[in-house]
Amino acid sequence: MKQRSTLEKRIGYQFEEKGLLRHALTHSSYANERRMKKSANNERLEFLGDAVLELVSSEFIFNSQKNMPEGEMTKFRASLVCEQALALCAREISLGDYLLLGKGEEGTGGRERDSILSDAMEAVIGAIYLDGGFTNAKEFVIRFVLSDIDKKKLFFDSKTILQEIVQSRSKEPLAYHLICEKGPDHNKEFTVEVCLGEAKLSCGIGKTKKAAEQQAAYRAILQLKESEE
Repeated sequence: MKQRSTLEKRIGYQFEEKGLLRHALTHSSYANERRMKKSANNERLEFLGDAVLELVSSEFIFNSQKNMPEGEMTKFRASLVCEQALALCAREISLGDYLLLGKGEEGTGGRERDSILSDAMEAVIGAIYLDGGFTNAKEFVIRFVLSDIDKKKLFFDSKTILQEIVQSRSKEPLAYHLICEKGPDHNKEFTVEVCLGEAKLSCGIGKTKKAAEQQAAYRAILQLKESEE
């Protein structure tokens, strides 16, 4: 596990209370193995961070999407702060490298599991809020969660967007095919290809079939856009 000080440099925030960062990175499996108090894991900080994240993302969408109705704002916020989206953001700062995990969780790929990464991301937001106040927590969320919105929206809406593109160009059916599934039950890896009729458009890999389909669709969109240029 890497030094937490390097994580502070990566995110551009120095904790006054260093214990808060350690707390945010402590998974329940680590606390349980060491017979620590239940409150020693990061679940309470995750709860707090989730509330901060919802407020910041709501304000961001309200101010940046002037004409978006309430129902669409709700869906947009959900896509930006869902488990998969937060895990993606966590990977961009290599958060998994700094987590305190139990041996069992470590051995089953916990550092790359979406649920663990997304929870830790929220816990870090909660820790920054407690340590440095709302302004610092907001800056972190805007910089590391709400950045590059167009790219993230394209990725998480990729299957819908690809379907719309294909329908406007072709009458051939769009289909996703599972071509490979490997790894133990606790750490599966799926490979999916997306085809237009008989023609293969692209391929995607993910920890779930759905994630692999999203990646395949995203890559297909990028290829279609590239062919138009």
